[in-house]
Amino acid sequence: MTNALLQIKFKERLNKLASMDYDNIECWQIQEAFNKAQIEWTRRMLNGLTSKKENPEQSVNMIDNLQVLLTDHKFNSIVKRTRYYETETIPSDYLAFIRVSGDAVTECCKEGRALTVYLGEEANVESLLGDSYKSPNFEWSETFCTIIGNKIRIYTDSKFDVVDSHLIYYRKPKNVGFANCANIDDGGSYPTDEISEFKDDIVEIIIDEAVAILAGDVADITNYQRNLGNSTRNT
Repeated sequence: MTNALLQIKFKERLNKLASMDYDNIECWQIQEAFNKAQIEWTRRMLNGLTSKKENPEQSVNMIDNLQVLLTDHKFNSIVKRTRYYETETIPSDYLAFIRVSGDAVTECCKEGRALTVYLGEEANVESLLGDSYKSPNFEWSETFCTIIGNKIRIYTDSKFDVVDSHLIYYRKPKNVGFANCANIDDGGSYPTDEISEFKDDIVEIIIDEAVAILAGDVADITNYQRNLGNSTRNT
């Protein structure tokens, strides 16, 4: 959907019938409301707060809606510690964890085995290391990882080494920006249009949610309730 059409649809939903009550709304206000709304919509989908309580990738529809945000990030370097490998800082656009992958190697097996890495809790590291079913195991090519300080720790318990590590995650949606409109994040302006990366039907839902946000800001209860209802009903 073009940004020109997005702004028209936004103002149509916010203005009362046959009036121009909010025609003086600034373009940066639409940007801010839409960008906030797409983050909220995405987090709601990731948390499974749909009408069917589906989590990401539990249905073809959910996969299709969110696949544009899936990202495969290869770590340039990982540091070997006593019982684990620690990655560099995870990307700044990180939003939600999907999985970690990597290859396990030893002195006698240099070819590498594809690791199955489960996400564990940092508070339970000692219990996981002491559990014969969950502790790092080269023979079964399984281990666990934790996330701490914006870094990932892939545990090996000194039984093997880890190479070629990747993080697959859902990233934050890219901000929408209107050409020559103020960019409140950096104090400048957008030189060209930055359109939404979501499909048009998803953009329609996000517009409803964005209008509800802005209507709530200006105490327009009718538009707030109507557009919030539309957004929730169509997710």
